Amino acid sequence: MKIENAVAFVTGANRGIGLAFTRELLARGARKVYAGARDPATVIPQSGVEAVRLDVTRPGKVAAAVARAGDVTLLINNAGVAHQGGFLAPDSETAAHRMLEINFFGTLRMSRAFAPVLAANGGGALVNVLSIASWINGGQLAAYAASKSAAWSLTNALRHELEAQKTQVLALHMAYVDTDMVRAIDGPKTSAPEIVRLALDGLEAGLDEVLADERTRAVKQALTAPRPSYLPPRAL
Repeated sequence: MKIENAVAFVTGANRGIGLAFTRELLARGARKVYAGARDPATVIPQSGVEAVRLDVTRPGKVAAAVARAGDVTLLINNAGVAHQGGFLAPDSETAAHRMLEINFFGTLRMSRAFAPVLAANGGGALVNVLSIASWINGGQLAAYAASKSAAWSLTNALRHELEAQKTQVLALHMAYVDTDMVRAIDGPKTSAPEIVRLALDGLEAGLDEVLADERTRAVKQALTAPRPSYLPPRAL
């Protein structure tokens, strides 16, 4: 898919990766970008960007967004939340419900709602912002990783279901990105603009999947190693 003259809808567009998407889309010639956020006042004003009130956990808000944005040719499901802690933590069940509601069901709601819009506008494309945690779960972000695994499975299914209407479906995987979401976590982080540039390069190249940093590429490759990357290292 070509970005020039596209009409995009980006969820969670008021900061981090979402904000970087709005800026890069405009830089590449997108005709219009709808920027979804729970509070539209938090969306940074940019020429060509239209702020939209959106809560992906509320079907009514999703339906209202579809009614307002009937010209969309590119949907970017970026909205997401993370919560530190393992599944044995006292709050793990509450955290898991929240992560799945936003990171999985929110993506499902938006994809189902906008699929007919994309079809009516020639097919277009759908980008799901996933994670290296789609494949590995060390317990540090246990519920988040589970929700991203579910979202990866959803993305793979949507690729098949939307093929007939010629909608390109791209999965974006990466490790830590330098955003507020993982500010408290130590470790190397890639900048949001770099992640977005690679994602849109992949989209325009017709790719199904973008592995946006070296660590993610290494983990994906090692999924079929004798000791797969999703297993803990053996003690020496």
